[in-house]
Parts: sequence; C-alpha cells; structure tokens
Amino acid sequence: MKKLIILVLCLFSSLAFAQLKPPVTKTVDSTDTYFGKTYKDPYRWLEYIKDTSVVSWFKQQANYSEAMLDNISGRDELIAEWKKLDKLQPAQIGERTYMKGLIFYRKTLPGQSVGKLYYRAGVAGKEQLLFDPSTYIKGKTLSIQDFTPSFDAKRVAIAYSESGAEVATVQIMDVATKKFLKDKIYPTGGVESWSFDNKSILYTWIKSADNKDPTARLNPKSKLHKVGTDTKEDIDFLSNASYPDLKIDPKVYPSVYLSNDLKKYVIAVEGSVQPELKFYYAPISQFYSGKIKWKVFCTPEDKIVRGVEFVGDKVFAVTHNGARNYKLLQTDIKNVDWKNAKTIAEEKSDQTLEYITHCKDYLLMVYSDGINNHVFKYNFATGKTSAVKLPLTGTANVFCINDETNNCTVGITSWVRPYTEFDFNAKDEVFTPDVFNKAPVYPAAYKDLVVKEVEVKGHDGTMIPLSIIYKKGIKLDGTNVCFMRSYGAYGISMIPEFNKRENSLAVKGVVVAIPHVRGGSEKGETWYRAGFKTTKPNTWKDFNSCAEYLIAQGYTQPSKLAGMGTSAGGVLISRAITERPDLYAAAICNVGCANAMRLEFSANGPVNIPEYGTVKDSTECKALYEMDGMQHVVPGTKYPALICICGWNDPRVVPWEPGKFAAAVQNASASGKPIILKVNYDNGHFTEDKKVTFANFADQFAFVMWQCGHPDFQLKSDKSASVNK
Repeated sequence: MKKLIILVLCLFSSLAFAQLKPPVTKTVDSTDTYFGKTYKDPYRWLEYIKDTSVVSWFKQQANYSEAMLDNISGRDELIAEWKKLDKLQPAQIGERTYMKGLIFYRKTLPGQSVGKLYYRAGVAGKEQLLFDPSTYIKGKTLSIQDFTPSFDAKRVAIAYSESGAEVATVQIMDVATKKFLKDKIYPTGGVESWSFDNKSILYTWIKSADNKDPTARLNPKSKLHKVGTDTKEDIDFLSNASYPDLKIDPKVYPSVYLSNDLKKYVIAVEGSVQPELKFYYAPISQFYSGKIKWKVFCTPEDKIVRGVEFVGDKVFAVTHNGARNYKLLQTDIKNVDWKNAKTIAEEKSDQTLEYITHCKDYLLMVYSDGINNHVFKYNFATGKTSAVKLPLTGTANVFCINDETNNCTVGITSWVRPYTEFDFNAKDEVFTPDVFNKAPVYPAAYKDLVVKEVEVKGHDGTMIPLSIIYKKGIKLDGTNVCFMRSYGAYGISMIPEFNKRENSLAVKGVVVAIPHVRGGSEKGETWYRAGFKTTKPNTWKDFNSCAEYLIAQGYTQPSKLAGMGTSAGGVLISRAITERPDLYAAAICNVGCANAMRLEFSANGPVNIPEYGTVKDSTECKALYEMDGMQHVVPGTKYPALICICGWNDPRVVPWEPGKFAAAVQNASASGKPIILKVNYDNGHFTEDKKVTFANFADQFAFVMWQCGHPDFQLKSDKSASVNK
C-alpha cells in the first residue's frame, strides 16, 4: 500500500510538472522606423519595467522557472560541491593598496559569502579588521564595491552596495578608531580619489539609484566632498555643466584622480567602454583654485589603450596606432606629444601587449600568445628590455602595490591549475611563495582534467582558436555532453583561468569548450575589430563553427550540446541559436544583451554606444539589427531549450533585455522544449555573495545538463516514478 501511495504521488508530480505552462505573454503593435525600414517590437510593453502588469509578468516567469528548476536533480549536489571546493580554498586576498606603510586589502575566508576590509602595517604586520559588510546593516546583503585610503593612511573611504546593484553608498572610516565619520553619500558610482591634503574625497555622482530609469546614468559628475560637511555643499568638480568647453558627452563618466606617481598634476578621465582613452591634466596648484585650465593629455585619435603608467616625469602608454598587436610608447608629462613619442617596445608579430605596470626600477610588460602570458621588464636606467622566466605557464596577473621597491606579485592560473600567487623581486627575478594567498589543493579528480588547444576553420576561412577541457580518457564517439561558452566583445579575451564551477562539470564527464571568437583580442586589435559593429556576425558565426567542429570530431552531438553567453555574450548566444537552432540542445542567455536595437534606451545603454553603435546612424542601425536576437526569432522554429537570466537590480543589462528574448522564444518555438526566464531578485549583473552566485549558476547548469541528457541531472519526479515502478 505504501509503494502504491508513493507511486501515485510521483505520477501526480510528473503529471503536474508536464502540465506546467509558461505565462501567457501578450504582444502589441509596436514598431520603429529607421532610415526607411520598419522594425516590429511586439514586446515593447515589457520595457515599462515599473508598470504593475510588467512586474506581475516577471513574477509569473520567476515562479514558472522556479517550479521547473526545483524539480531537477543534481542542482543541490552542484552547490554542495562548490561549497566543498570553496572551503578547500585558503583565505583569498583580493585587491591590495599600499599607503604610508599600511596595506589595505579585501579578504574572504573559506565558506564566507563576501569579503571584508582589513589592513596591516607591512607584510608581516598584525592583521586588523576594518569593515565587515555582512554584519554592518542587519538584514541587508552588502558587499564592498571599492575602497580608497587617504594619502596619510589615517582614513579610508569605503563604497558598499546592496544585492549586486552597483549603486554605492560612500562612508569614511577613521583607521585608528575603526569608526565611521558622520559623512554618508548616496547614490554614487564609487570613490575616485582623495585630495593630497587628506581633507576631501572625489566621487562619482549619479542622478538616481534607480537602475530601471533610462536617465539615471546620464550626465554624471565628479564631485568633491570635504570631510565633515553636508553633502549638499559638495562641489561639481568635473562635468559638462562645470566645464562646458570640454563638451563632455552626457553618456560618459568624468572622473578625477590624484596619485603618488604624479604628485605635481591632477588627471581627469572621460570613462566609457571605448578602448581608446581620453584624458586631461593640469598642474596640482590649480586643484584648489576653483577653476582648472584642463589640457588634453590624450584623445581617441591618439589610440592610447590598455592603461598609462607615470614614472617621475615620464609617461608610458600602450597604443594600437600602426600596431595591431600593440606597442609601448614613452613621452614626457611636461610636453605630452604622442605623435613624436619614443617607442620603447615595438609590436611583436606573435604576441599581443596586454598591459603594463611598474616598480621602482622597472616597467613590466605582460604579453599574450593567445593562451599563455609572457612577461618582459624594461630597465629605466639602461633602457634595455629582457624576458622574465615565469615559474608556471598560463595567465599571469602582475602587480606592484608599492612601486618604491622592486617587490611585486605574480599570480598565475590556467584552465586546469588553480590561481597560484608568488612574491617576485623584479631585480633578482626570484619567485617565492606568496605571503598573502596560498594555492588551494582540490580533490584528485580535478587533476585528471586535460586541455587541448586547436584551431577551427570559420565560415570565412579564418582559423578560430578553441580550448577544450575534458576528463582524461573520454571517448570521441559523440556521446559526451558538451558545455560551450564564450563572450566576444570589448576586446576582452577568453583567458585561461581555473573555473571551479565549469571544471566540476568536466569531472562529471562533460566536455567544456571555450571558443576564442572574434570580438575578443586573442589575436590583437584586428581580431577585436573583426567582431565589432558591422563585423559583429563573425562573433556568433565563429561560435557556431566551433560547435560544428566539436560535433564533427566526435566530442559531442547536437542533442548533447549546450551554449552559453553572458552580458555582451548575450548577443553571441541569442544570435547563435536563432541562426543555427539545429546545433544546440540547450542554451543559457545569462543577463544577456539579447535586444541590441533597444540597448541604448536603457540606463546603461548610452555609455555602450561606442561598442555596439546607435540606431541614429544608418550603417550602425543595420548592424544592431543583425546583433538583435529578439528581432531574429521566427515563429514555428524548433529552438533549443533556453534559460534566460535577469538580475532585478542589474545596472548594466536591464531585465527586459533577456526578458523580451525569452518571451519571443516562448511564443515562437515549435520544439516543445522548455523556455524559461529566471529572475534573480537578490542579484544585479553579478554579486560577490557566493550563496547567491552558487544558487544562480547551479540552476543554469542543471537546466542545460538535464536538457542534454546528463544522467546526474534528471527530473526528480520522473526519476522517482521510474524507481518505484
């Protein structure tokens, strides 16, 4: 009798699950006409994100997805595995800042959800806890967005935000007493700098904390706040309003910085996603004058990218002007002249210059061959450059917190090697185990993962690098589940790094594949520009070419292949599956830009125009249409299973972008496969909170693994019913 009851209950559960239907999504007769062509937008109503009917629709979608995801086995086991791996990770020390003998840093202990702010006097000093965001406001999920100590190290400005919103509250702490002063500034985009007299801070002022307000991020300002005064008295230090002659675009973020590396000057930056930098500078004497006579430091026409280093009066900068793989220039702050700047390091034919940093006697240059980093040092005294032999191969993170010494830090990771950090003396080139971060020791199964680097012929004959991570000994018979992820935007490369979430799939027999699609910069500036605006189709076509390769070589088959794109990668994945739905069993569009034609009408959209383009330009409008996943959804098409994710507090990709794409595919798909929208009400574009992050990605991975037929991920009810039968 007991077995019969269990059987009935399980069958009822399966039947109830089968009867789950996505919420009904109405369509409206909405169109836009650009340059003589009309574009339909039947889900435009979802953009009115504060409307009660829209709020209700998202809640219904959240309930629908939650009911489905709760019924998939393996999800909780993934979370448990990640928690176990996290506890094996020694304390993680994040960004470090040196000031007047003190080192300020963020530290996350094993098992903790968010990092706390600490400091110590020197490397060997006693550790002191300054700020714990997890306990500061009861009932609030806070994380440290950034922190900046004063030049005398007596105070530290801390910017913290809630639930991944990236809208910060700034408070100032007295280091000696560990107590906050009365100053409290909100909303902000974070702290920029302290003044040299340690009496004021510069911060990014934004109009509104409402990430769903399309105007919230327009015309931001760099404001000066004098410690101890009312925020109403804060000075508009740099904006289009205070310096109209600079003609600062309403969509960019003006910021002001002071640095110990450049004590005689003040630097101003126009921040946007455009890789070519736009800086201004002025003598520090003008900082307190009330009106600064800004001089141009560099413009986009100078093609200065990837950072600038100040060493005395010398200025070092990376450029792609006449160098598709980038080269290093030097000029003088007293007479900035990029056209006649000295070339310190010529372009390399087989490596791209990724970034630069410096210590007391050397400038350190980090190059990439597309997979591994290589480090070179330039001697300021002799003008000679030499290679530095790294202790490990992989991706190298090189930084020097105190550039008055030659002591630096080098962290190295790869697809299958956890992040390992070394103390590095640039003069002697001696590497020793790092004092702060210790490498974790993971279970033996993670040591059985191997990597294969191949090149795949793309749709136009271009060879696309593809990294394949898998468990030693797998058979290439097409029976493996495969998880493929890429990005392809902003010139950001898919650099090798140990991803414990994805590697936990690999130890379960899943093939993990990382295509290095155009739009990144694995092969330099031309690689980036080959997946940019009008050439953007190469991004998703490269992704699809890699999918075809994996199938042809027996790594997987279409019924077992899942694809993923995050953020700007939403363009990649939404167009990959709308162009070739036959290649995939399932797809993840994670906080993805899936409605590119409407991106510029969101709060964070205008600042991204340099990357995507604008509908106000006839050529760019056509390119945006090609990028737009929602615009390419065709009724009656057999689309793969799809999970779209939105963060309700997301300041970067507004929830209606993935929401509209999910709605379109739900209404159009003829495959019968589930199309769901997961709404994270406790998240933004991302969050530091591990508890939220683990649950979020476990849902995503469990969904696509289930749809790809992985035995560890099945419907609980179906599995139970089968056993009890």
